[in-house]
Amino acid sequence: MTDIIIIGAGPAGMTAAIYARRASKSVLVLEAMSYGGQIINTPDIENYPVAAHISGFEFAQNVYNQAKALGAEFKFEKAVEIRDSGDTKTVVTPKNEYEAKAVIIATGSENRKLGVADEDKLVGRGVSYCATCDGAFFRKKAVAVVGGGNTALEDALYLADIAEKVYLIHRRDRFRGEDATVEKLKQRENVEFVYNSVVTKLNADKKLESVEVTDKQGNVRTLEVSGLFVAVGRIPENQNFASVIELDGAGYAVAAENCRTKTPGVFVAGDNRVKDVRQLVTATADGAVAATEAVKYINS
Repeated sequence: MTDIIIIGAGPAGMTAAIYARRASKSVLVLEAMSYGGQIINTPDIENYPVAAHISGFEFAQNVYNQAKALGAEFKFEKAVEIRDSGDTKTVVTPKNEYEAKAVIIATGSENRKLGVADEDKLVGRGVSYCATCDGAFFRKKAVAVVGGGNTALEDALYLADIAEKVYLIHRRDRFRGEDATVEKLKQRENVEFVYNSVVTKLNADKKLESVEVTDKQGNVRTLEVSGLFVAVGRIPENQNFASVIELDGAGYAVAAENCRTKTPGVFVAGDNRVKDVRQLVTATADGAVAATEAVKYINS
């Protein structure tokens, strides 16, 4: 029996592990992939207090090391179900079943796709969802980024130092991301904004050769690019736990700022929760709150 099982080893989950261990609770962190979450794909974090510049990978490594040093246990298994037995919660993975007094769901979200023909077939052959992972393959080539949030802006800025040309495609006439990053992009001569447009076709032989974009007036333009980086948002990974948490229409977990769900002893933290601001600092804040509330629940 573990005091607290945390599902997900992103910033929210690992911060929760730190706070739970500091409260002398036993902690098991279950992670399907690798620790760090999506933040490991950010080359330079500039908006986190104390660290003016730090890579996402370094940030994740530091938090992981801190949680491990405090005694949190990590297992790389995907949680597929939570069973509620009142005072005991059972977390099921394909390999094992684990029991705990409380569970914190910090699964984050997965990449949202464009939904155009052949998108899946061209992943690894020109289509990517991670600029920092795959950008180096397109050095001195033309690429396009799709999206209007901070991730898309950061991807375009990163690629501008690598690629010969970067098209930034957005379906609206202004970006949702930070103005400071937009201003940086405007200073780059090799970056072109393509407003009020969506990608409607991918042209490829064995690899991506060009994309077609259609604007609001129905005009079609072909962009000769070797790479297409999709950054149009993410989908919360909560469906496996719908029996114990309430989900909104978009699949996000419904919980107040105390991170408590409808099921006593089950908490949510991070980007998979209904919230207005999804940033690194709010994810870590959720982790701290969820762990504190879980400790209160166990001690009550």
